[in-house]
Amino acid sequence: MTFETKLTAFMLIKTTPKWLSLAVPERMRAFETEILPKLKDIEGVRSRYYDTEFYGAKVTDVWMWEARDHESYQLLVEALRETPFWDTYFEVVELLVGVENGYALNYGVDPLATVGD
Repeated sequence: MTFETKLTAFMLIKTTPKWLSLAVPERMRAFETEILPKLKDIEGVRSRYYDTEFYGAKVTDVWMWEARDHESYQLLVEALRETPFWDTYFEVVELLVGVENGYALNYGVDPLATVGD
């Protein structure tokens, strides 16, 4: 089954001292037991995680979410807010939500994008 993305959200986050005080195995255990179980029943979303702390100080990580529809994304955010991810382990600095090539869809033109090798 293909995954058709209707919107993409870039969740810009910053680790908190609480998260950093945990040893790495404790962090992984907390993520697997306190956060992921709340997300397992949400269909229509997928994610990728990026470390950015070595390039800036305001945002330490970016969690990119792709969603099949707005409702799936909204359910995801509500679920995350019910976990220690939100404001205990991480500060959500900014949410940037957009539609890839939305202008091209709106105006019936080809998307402006670069193509690499």
